[in-house]
Amino acid sequence: MPVAASVTTSDLGAYQQAARLVLTHDLITAARPRPGTLDQVLRWADQLTRDLREVLGYTLIATTRQVRLIRRLDVLDDTQTTIFAKNGRPFDRRRLAYLCLILASFQRSRVEVSLADLVRALTPQANAIEGLAFDATVTAHKAAVVDAVDWLVERGALRLSDGSAESWAQDSERGDALYDIDHDIASALFRPARPVQHLTSAAGLLDATLVSAKARAQREAAAQQAARALIEYPVVYYSQVQPEVAEALRTAALTDNLARLTGLAVERRAEGVLLADSGGRFTDKPFPGRGGAVNRAAGLLLAKIADLIEDPASSLAALPLPPDTDDQRDLLATIDSALPAAGVVHELAWVAPIDPQAERSHPSAIPASSALDVPLVEASRLGQMVDELFAELGAASFTITWQHDPRGLLEAAVDFLADLRLLRRVPGGVLVLPAAARYRNIKLALPITQTADSQLTLDLFAPE
Repeated sequence: MPVAASVTTSDLGAYQQAARLVLTHDLITAARPRPGTLDQVLRWADQLTRDLREVLGYTLIATTRQVRLIRRLDVLDDTQTTIFAKNGRPFDRRRLAYLCLILASFQRSRVEVSLADLVRALTPQANAIEGLAFDATVTAHKAAVVDAVDWLVERGALRLSDGSAESWAQDSERGDALYDIDHDIASALFRPARPVQHLTSAAGLLDATLVSAKARAQREAAAQQAARALIEYPVVYYSQVQPEVAEALRTAALTDNLARLTGLAVERRAEGVLLADSGGRFTDKPFPGRGGAVNRAAGLLLAKIADLIEDPASSLAALPLPPDTDDQRDLLATIDSALPAAGVVHELAWVAPIDPQAERSHPSAIPASSALDVPLVEASRLGQMVDELFAELGAASFTITWQHDPRGLLEAAVDFLADLRLLRRVPGGVLVLPAAARYRNIKLALPITQTADSQLTLDLFAPE
């Protein structure tokens, strides 16, 4: 059945807006992200539930009070932690640990709880974990608790009825805060794919349908994985994914369904495919746009790189683009290295298959499609480029934050472009990915201002 089968043409825009809201917000309530959003989504709950399940393999939980999308994870990456933040600052490991322990302390029999009670429950559990601990005399520990509680308040799992967390943080002996607990929202926030206590590897959080499915279900599983990749990432390159997924990405039916679901335009190239979001309705990182010095420096850096690639005298080396599985193996190994050695239920554990006789038996060991050679720009050339930008535009053009730190700005700009899958870091430099060619004339899209001395400079003074 096609996507939005029961939606009339006149209502398609409203349906697509609801789909974008569901896909871009971790939780939707009456107040979050703004009043009226929940009603917009609930109108299409039944159709969205069916479409998201069939096209992406996602589960939509919709009640009269909340909407929560349960995703399947095919890979792990650091962007998945961005929902855990306060004032744009990502949670560190302490805050994440405190958040989990606070959620675990909620009891269905209690409808309200004081912050002092939460801390009394948290303290022995945190102190039992080597390297974590909680000490009410340590300001950083109390700040981490406040951030974790505020995160729950923002999503409606806790509702402040008296006092304030800040008063407790200033004086934990006299200050306190009282919260009402919404157990339904608290349960919706924590829904792991498998019981966490039964995992012996972070690979257990990944979807293994494509690996474990019978032959007749392989094509459907590959299509869903391809759709998830295209929804979750700015661009998907055929050479970086499994052959079955690359084949699914090449089918018009899949991309047509995603275009109808989201309202975005499909751009297909020889190297891969992307959903183009010209209106900025489906992205957390508009580019190019008024995103501050890093966003604009990234655009200028791409322009410099384009000039270098088009210069016949540049003689850039070309290297094969590594598959995503290379990064996945390294990331899984890093995460697993921090797992506790004790306290794991090994006899009941779900373990990712590692059969050496079958390359496809592990979700991070599936061979990618044929390699794609892309240009390599050495780190030394990148340094020269940023030096040229500072010389051409003046250091003051890059805001107070960066005007004395060109190398720091370069690192931030490269990270930004890597997150957009326009560059890829490798030892000694970066690989220039094919989608970067879309921005070879990016200077025409960057706003220009004129200074008092008639010097043309880029408008880099938007907030970071």
